[in-house]
Amino acid sequence: MSAAGSAPASRRVALVTGGTRGIGFGCARALAAARFDLALVGVRSEAEAGEPLGELRAAGAEVLYVQVDIGDDDAADRIVAAVRGRFGRLDVLVNNAGVAPKERRDILEATRESFDRLVRINTRGPYFLTQAAARFMMEAMTDGPRPCIVFVTSISATTASINRGDYCISKAGLSMAARLWAVRLAEAGIPVYEVRPGIIRTDMTAKVAAKYEELFEAGLALQKRWGTPEDVGRAVAMLARGDLPYSTGAVIMVDGGVAVPRL
Repeated sequence: MSAAGSAPASRRVALVTGGTRGIGFGCARALAAARFDLALVGVRSEAEAGEPLGELRAAGAEVLYVQVDIGDDDAADRIVAAVRGRFGRLDVLVNNAGVAPKERRDILEATRESFDRLVRINTRGPYFLTQAAARFMMEAMTDGPRPCIVFVTSISATTASINRGDYCISKAGLSMAARLWAVRLAEAGIPVYEVRPGIIRTDMTAKVAAKYEELFEAGLALQKRWGTPEDVGRAVAMLARGDLPYSTGAVIMVDGGVAVPRL
């Protein structure tokens, strides 16, 4: 870090929410390998997240950790202020943090409490973090590589699961948020993308692993395997590097062919 507290000019800065576990950690590892410094957001304490943070620092990234619930009303301002104070710039925002329902329930039995929790964290939080981050990006923009924003959603944005309707609705809303921000930020030269994972092996899917194993064997995906956080991370790093500069608003499927219509 320079004497002024900013990252060296040769190092770009990526902010990844939920970046110390699961898909978010896969994204953070890929971005560290692509020579990004990192600002990571999570609800665990920094001590609890020590192992993944240590791995990323050992890979050469300067890492800032911000402990905050993305769904809190002041989360966006706190996160962007922390990034501004540490790095003085923001080149990439990866909206990854999200939660599943604590209990899967048929939509006839679903609760308002679960619905409000998922929309608050999965949709409202990233929407307003993008607002704050985009303002900062435009303010700090230089003649160098363009900043970009990535929304990590889910095939549940378009695939109905009646035992977790709240999750599907929250991800469908997030998908529309990605499209809205792509339209709004095009004039500022900031591309916005959606990365839409399929069935990814993480802590979130561990409880229903047996179900998905059976579905894979039955032909759920064209590629008969689980997706990995590394699969998603590769896609995010590609976008962060600027490899698809003429594709703002694009949806990048990382699902092994689950969403391909078949007869």
